[in-house]
Amino acid sequence: MFTEQHRLALARLLAAQGFSSDVPMADRMAGDGSDRQFYRFAVGDFSLLAVLPGAGQAQGMAEARAAHAIGCHFFTHGVPVPRIYGFAEECGLILCEDLGDTKLHDLLLRHGAEEEADACYRQALAALAHLQTETRRGFQPEWCWDTTRYDRALMLTRESGYFRKALCEDFLGMSDLPQGLDQEFVFLAERAMQEPADFILHRDFQSRNLMICEGKVRIIDFQGARLGPLGYDLASLLIDPYAGLSPPRQQALLCFYLDALAAHIPLDRGRFIEGYYYMTLQRNLQILGAFAFLSKNRGKDFFRQFINPAAATLDEHLAAPQGRDFPSLRTVVEQARDFLSA
Repeated sequence: MFTEQHRLALARLLAAQGFSSDVPMADRMAGDGSDRQFYRFAVGDFSLLAVLPGAGQAQGMAEARAAHAIGCHFFTHGVPVPRIYGFAEECGLILCEDLGDTKLHDLLLRHGAEEEADACYRQALAALAHLQTETRRGFQPEWCWDTTRYDRALMLTRESGYFRKALCEDFLGMSDLPQGLDQEFVFLAERAMQEPADFILHRDFQSRNLMICEGKVRIIDFQGARLGPLGYDLASLLIDPYAGLSPPRQQALLCFYLDALAAHIPLDRGRFIEGYYYMTLQRNLQILGAFAFLSKNRGKDFFRQFINPAAATLDEHLAAPQGRDFPSLRTVVEQARDFLSA
C-alpha cells in the first residue's frame, strides 16, 4: 500500500531531482513473482517508477537496499539497467526510470518478430558477459541481501531441495521418492561447485526480466545479484521455459555468448561447456521448484502453464550421456511428467 510515508519520501526524491514535489497520481503495476509493489506515474515528459518493498519489513528493506546499491553500481559500469534517481532509506522506496511494458517474452509471442527477437538475444548476451566480468571491480558482497555467493548450500536448499519439496511433494504429492535422489543432488552440487565462481551472478536472467525500450535491451530484477559461476545466468536465459528456444537456437546463442565472453576474459571453451551442463540442471531444478511454489502457495496461476515445458527440458538434459550419473532424478522426472500429463 502507498502510505503517507511513501508519499512524503517520493515528494522529497522528486524535489531532489528538480521535479515538482507534488506527487502525481500513480498506477499500480503487476510484479510477476515479486512481492514488491510498482507504481508508474508521469512527471512532465518523464515516466517514472516508484518501487516499494514487499511484505516482511526486515527482508523487504534488505532487498530494497540491495536493489539500490547494486543498480547504481551496474549503471555506473555501463550495464543497461534502469537509471535510479533516488532511494528513501527510511521506507525503502526506489525512484527509477520507467522502461515501459515490453518484455523480451512479449516480443517472442509477437508474430513475425523472430529476427528482432534474435537481435535482442544477442544484445542481452553481450550485456550479460559485460555484467558478469566488468562489474566485479568495486562490487561489495555486503550489498547482497540474500546470500553473498551462489554456493553448495544454496544449491541443495533453494534449488534441488526446492524441486523436491515444492514440486514433487507439495505440488504433485509424490511421497515415495527414490532413496538415491538426495545423494545425486549432493553430487550435482559438488560438480557445479567446481566451476569458477568469482563472477557476478544475476540469478534470474530470463526473458521476463529483459525489457525492450526504444529497441534496446534493458535488464531488471537484479537485486538478487551475488558472486557465482558464469554458466548459471546463461542457462537461465537459454532454457527459459517462457521462451522455449529450440536446441539449435540455444546452441547458436551459446556460441555467440562465448565469443562475447572471450572479449572480456581468457576463456577455455571446452571447460566452460563441460561445466555448463551442470549449471543447466541446477537452474532447471530451481525453475520447477519456483513455478510449483508460486502456482500452489501463492495462487499465481500464470506460472502453472510453464511447469510441464520445464519438466520436459529437464528430461531432455538428463537423456544426455552425463545423465547416467542421475538415475534416481531421471526416474523422478519421468514420474513427474506422468503426473503432469494425467
